[in-house]
Order: sequence, then C-alpha cells, then structure tokens
Amino acid sequence: MTAAITRASAKLAPAAPVRAVHLGLGSFHRSHQAWYTAAAPDWGIAAYTFRNTELPRALNAQEGAYTMRVPGEADAVEAIGAISRAHAGGEVEPWLRDLASPEVEVLTLTVTEAAYAPPEPGRDSATARLLAGLRGRYRANGAPITVVPCDNLPANGAVLRSVLRASVSDDARFAGWIEDHVSIVSTVVDRITPAPVSGDAEAAARLSGLRDAAPVVAEPFTEWLLCGSFAAGRPRWERRGARFVDDIDVYASRKLWFLNGAHTLLAYAGLARGHRTIRDAVNDGRLAALVQEWWDTAARHIAVDPAEIAEYRRNLLIRFAARGIRHELAQIAHDGSQKIPARLLPVFRAERAAGRLPAPVVFGLAAWLRHVQTGQARDPRDAELAEAARSTDAVRRSLLALDPEIGADDELVSAVGAEVRSMAGRGSVLTTRR
Repeated sequence: MTAAITRASAKLAPAAPVRAVHLGLGSFHRSHQAWYTAAAPDWGIAAYTFRNTELPRALNAQEGAYTMRVPGEADAVEAIGAISRAHAGGEVEPWLRDLASPEVEVLTLTVTEAAYAPPEPGRDSATARLLAGLRGRYRANGAPITVVPCDNLPANGAVLRSVLRASVSDDARFAGWIEDHVSIVSTVVDRITPAPVSGDAEAAARLSGLRDAAPVVAEPFTEWLLCGSFAAGRPRWERRGARFVDDIDVYASRKLWFLNGAHTLLAYAGLARGHRTIRDAVNDGRLAALVQEWWDTAARHIAVDPAEIAEYRRNLLIRFAARGIRHELAQIAHDGSQKIPARLLPVFRAERAAGRLPAPVVFGLAAWLRHVQTGQARDPRDAELAEAARSTDAVRRSLLALDPEIGADDELVSAVGAEVRSMAGRGSVLTTRR
C-alpha cells in the first residue's frame, strides 16, 4: 500500500520561504543543487523550467516534495523538500517577482553550454530571462544577489560575466549596478543523473512506500566545487560536501577532459557500435581501450598529482560500469558542437603543440561526423552541420564548423576523413591501428 507523496507523508518540514531561484528545473537540478540545499532547511527554492509544464505541475501537486533513488548494493531512497514552488517557463510574472524580491539572494542555473550566448531581440533564452530578472531587481530595490551557473562550461562564471557585460554595454547605470551588486560564482558540478525512464516511479514507490510522479535516479557520487564570493547570504551547501576553492580551473579541466570527454567519445563511438548506454559502451573492450588511451593522452596535460588522476580514473570506470544507472548515449550525444570544443579540443591543441596527432580525438571527431551524417544529431546548429556533413568537402567543412583552427589542420582533416570512410565501409567506429 503506497501513499501519495506530500511533505507530511514524506516526513518533511513545511516549505521554506523562497530565498533561492533556479532556472533549468530538471532531473540534474533535483539530484544536485536541490539535494545540497535540502541540508539548509531555512532556504526554499523557486524552480523554473524552460518549456516543460508537466514537471512543475507534478511537483506542485506534491508540495514540491519528490524522491531520489540511489542504486547501489542496496537501493536507497531519500525524500527531498528543498523546492518550495515549481514554475513553467512561460510564467514570466512570478519569475520577475521572484528575482525582484530582496529575500531572494541566490540564483542557480543549469542551462547547458549552448545557452551561454548574448540574448537576441524577440527570442527567449536563458540570458534573456536572466537579464530581464536582473533589470527588474535593479529597478525595484537594487539588492545584491549571487548567480551560480552549474554547467559543463570552462570558467562558466567568467563566461557568463562576459556575456552580461556585452549585453548591457549601452546602459551604463545598469551595467555599473551589475558590476557592483551581482556576484557570479564559477563552479564544477558532477553527478550522473539519467533522464527519467518508465519504471522509475514504480521502483521509488516499492522502496519508499510513496507514490511520486516526479522521481529522480542518481548515482551515489556527487561533487560541487565553487569559486568566488557571494554578494549576500547563501545556503550551507558544505553540510553535504560542497567545497569552496581558490582556483577552479584545474578541477574544471579534470572533469571536462576525463569524465565529460570520455562520455563524448563513448557516446558517438558507442552508438555507432550499437550500444545504448554508458555501461554497455564501457564494457565493450575496444571502447574501453579508447577511453584509456584518451585518459593517457589527457593526463600529459593536467596539472594534478598523477596519483590523484589515477584514482580519479579508477573511480570513473566504477561509475561508468555501475548497475542501476542507465545513462543513455543518445542523451549525451546531444549538442556536440558545444561539447566537443570544451571536452576534447584543449587536449588536442596541447598534443598538436607537442607535434602529435592524438588518435582518440581523431576517432571521436570521425564518430561525431558519422553521427551527423546519419541524421541522428540533435544540436542547436542542426541545419548548418547537416549541410556541411552532406557537402563534397564534408570533413573540412564540418571541422571548420566546430573550430576554424582544426578545420585548417590538413593532417587532421586527412586522418578524420580516412577514419570516416573506414567507419562508413564497415559500420564500426574503431580500427585496430594506433
């Protein structure tokens, strides 16, 4: 017998006053930032989606409460109540009202790498919403606020600051207020959180006794590193292990190259070999060897103690192969034009500077191009990439679309072209050559 989840049935405290706002409500936010915030019971979150209307409706019907299942030796389920209100993206007035409230002191974002672009007139975007909210706050009371971007973008705080500066350069007073009253904290975030699948709700109900229309499944491992100062108050995220560091760049590189870079390689190469999940792909001997070769390559260029990197690699293999976490390769393969430049190309450039052409990057770029050519890609630049991939000079044009520097590298273009032709001929992404 199960009961519908509410704050009372889940033994959670009443919803806390809203002191934080989140943009990008989804599974990752609920397994990460909301989970950390749940350790600060006096901080409630008003969480906003972009286009999804069903998730806010389900969460509000449950008073913001939901369950998070962590598969392991024995599955664990935790009820989380950090979200006080959930809103669909079209709810503009509540968004502006929340951002104008002096009680709100923190805004977190999970909007993906593609969203860090200046707003365009008449188009809805994360930066357009952020600027509208900040402008309303500036006009209403000018209270300080801290923005915490939580995406796989190197120097995400600095990038966001640069976008905001460029977007308000024609309004000196507003620009000055942003400089003086809006802190932006750079972060590294990590917790594998697959997209919801059928059966999640049944598993949560079986383990918790609670019927939940919006359950989350996440791996046991979680990490949150933050760098920067807060303009006002903040939740005590360190109660659940968040760490505040003076230099975040090396941690960002470690995660982007070793975790996210391996994910990207496994996604494109794994899909081409008929796999569906990270676990399936990493259990493929050829793909496992590709990942190890990639990690060997990246390790030459990371300023982290080799013993720490070796331990990080061992833990990643355990995480990738874990049962109970169905991380879909197709989901990871989305938005390749935004992900590849941050995850693979910094190591590629370092290798080229040393006179080497790194084979894992050649494989990864070829597998990505085949992914585009076969019509599977989902990317903000779909039309442009599809046209390049169908052209008579497909390899060069596609690489130029990713990055002009790599598109001008004749040796790379030749190597990727050879690998693409080999893949097309055999239906497999890996050769045995090194």
